Order: sequence, then C-alpha cells, then structure tokens
Amino acid sequence: MESVRAVLVDIDGVLTVSWQPLPGTVEALRRIRDAGLGVVLVTNTTSRTRGSIAAVLGDAGFPVTAEDVLTAPAATAAHLAERRPGARCALLNCGEIAEDLTGVTVLDDGDTGTVPDVVIVGGAGPGFDYAALNRAFAHLQQGARLVAMHRNLYWRTDRGLQLDSGAFLLGLEAAARTEAEVTGKPSRAFFEAALARLGAAPGEALMVGDDIESDVLAAQRAGLTGVLVRTGKYLPETHRNASGTPDHVIDSFADLPGLLGL
Repeated sequence: MESVRAVLVDIDGVLTVSWQPLPGTVEALRRIRDAGLGVVLVTNTTSRTRGSIAAVLGDAGFPVTAEDVLTAPAATAAHLAERRPGARCALLNCGEIAEDLTGVTVLDDGDTGTVPDVVIVGGAGPGFDYAALNRAFAHLQQGARLVAMHRNLYWRTDRGLQLDSGAFLLGLEAAARTEAEVTGKPSRAFFEAALARLGAAPGEALMVGDDIESDVLAAQRAGLTGVLVRTGKYLPETHRNASGTPDHVIDSFADLPGLLGL
C-alpha cells in the first residue's frame, strides 16, 4: 500500500481497552511512526481531554503527544465556533472536558433563568439520569438546537459492553422531534479535520477502527480506506449486518504494519 501517507486510528477498542494496551499495539504504532507515516488518533471519547489521553497513552509506551489526538469535544468546540459563535450551551456529559471545549459558553445546571441556545450531548455515564435527560428535553422544547459529539450506542470496557449516549440520543430526538448535528465520528467533517492536520488527501489515508459503521464505513464514504479490527466492540453479527463492506479486516491493530508492508 505504497500510496498511504496517513493513518487515522481510533483509540478505545483498537489501541486499548479501559486504557490498557491491547497486545502488540504499542510496537505496531512505533513501527508505523518509524516508517514516516503521519498518525492522528481520532476518538469519540468524552471522558478525558486530549492532554490527559496523550499522558495515559504515553505512560503505556505509545509514541504520542496531545497534538496527535483529535477528540469529539475539540471538534465540537470548532463546530460551534464556526456555526454558532457565542451560543449558550447546556452540556450533558460524564467526564471533565472543559479544556477541549475552548471558547464554548457552558451554562451551570443550576442556572434556571437562562434558556440555552444549544444542548450538547457527550458521553454517557451515571450523570445520564432522568432529571438530566428531562432537563435537556425541556431545553429542546424551548427551541435549543441539539448537538451530539457522537452517536455511539455502546463501547467495550474491561467489564464488557457498556451503554453509551447514542441510545439516549435516539430518545431525545424522537421526543423533541428534532435531529442532532453530529460533530465526532461518523461526521465527514471530523475525518476532514484529521486529514487537514496531516496535509493528506482522503485517498492517501487509512482509518482503523472497531466500530464498523462510525469508524470504518463512515471513513470510506469520506474517501479513506477503511480497516476494521476484530477487537473492542467488534461483533460478528454487527459485521454481517452492516450497511457496507470494509476495505480490509484484520484481527488486531498489531497486524496493521503487515497490511501496510512495513
């Protein structure tokens, strides 16, 4: 695959599970970087900032810095700055991500006197209780726009598959009769932002992920080559019932250097 200049890589389920490296992934990423290929880690993770992600991965031996990471919260901040500058936002998310929401005005949950312009839905967790969801629903009924960092239904941890915010997002959309603007994967703009960092064209890049729809097929629709790994949230039945066919399927990210001929 001599035309490949850039590699986009999902983190959770591809390089790590519960932030612990999967076998062979550290060495595989080192080989890819040593070969001179550009790398961007593209993640819908909403529980950590770019800096904390890079620190955790660096401690595990991965050759990455914060500049190598593009998160859904950072993409959301860029989206709002371009499309809705100055918007007052209500944030429904589990995890501290303020550092990646540069320039975004986030209202306090206790501020009942201000109607937000935008409801931002991030990653699910214990904070996605009835009160929080109902508060978001009330804002949407009052005219707030709905922006979602992703549509993931679940992700894999060391305790197995865990429910994610995409399941709740479907309910909010149906109840409020609206459709969310998605800023992370599978948004085409998210892949384009990653490619822009590397100065690469879609035809020169691979996207490696464990989510066949949001990672792989979405990237293929944006013109990238898609590589599905059989780790993380990968399920054979999801693969069989997918809306398309991945360009490549490998057992693990550890097998990617071999696919690239490195």
